[in-house]
Amino acid sequence: MKKYNFLLITVILLISFTVKSQEKWSVEFRPGLSFPTSDVGNTDTKIGFGFEITGAYKIMPHLAVYAGWGWNQFKGEDRLSIEDITFEETGYTFGFQLIRPIGTSAFSYIGSAGAIYNHIELENNAGDITADTGHGFGWQVAAGVDYEFAPNLALRPMFKYRSLSRDLEIANVSTELKLNYISFGIGLAWDF
Repeated sequence: MKKYNFLLITVILLISFTVKSQEKWSVEFRPGLSFPTSDVGNTDTKIGFGFEITGAYKIMPHLAVYAGWGWNQFKGEDRLSIEDITFEETGYTFGFQLIRPIGTSAFSYIGSAGAIYNHIELENNAGDITADTGHGFGWQVAAGVDYEFAPNLALRPMFKYRSLSRDLEIANVSTELKLNYISFGIGLAWDF
């Protein structure tokens, strides 16, 4: 039994050193502000905020695939019922990311395009969920700069455009909710 434990630990260490030396993986945390480009349904939507956590794997020197999870919240006032409403958009994101160095500096261009699989929840003033659209597909594009300020650590200020259209049914009345917004955030990325 001790031989198998020793062998298992040795294999794990060898694999971890190999993965570490390749620096093909990255993890990023990005908080940000979200600016709606239009009202959502009958709601006058205000500036929102949220965050996203993504992981990426380089499939080529400058091209990576990414996947992650995000949460965004928007407040607004329903024009019909004169009631404050909170929209919460949560779900998954995945796509491709391109990172190109700018000469020999610590800066790189970064761009991404992909899909989102999100849903929108409506909450009333008491914080109760009054409606949920269910998950559905949307899309996103992003552009920004990657600044490596320390070995394997980078700041990534980025602009992102997201579009999600979902049907919402309340009291047998179906309404299409279109949540389109521009987001700005500064992410912290760790390569390993």
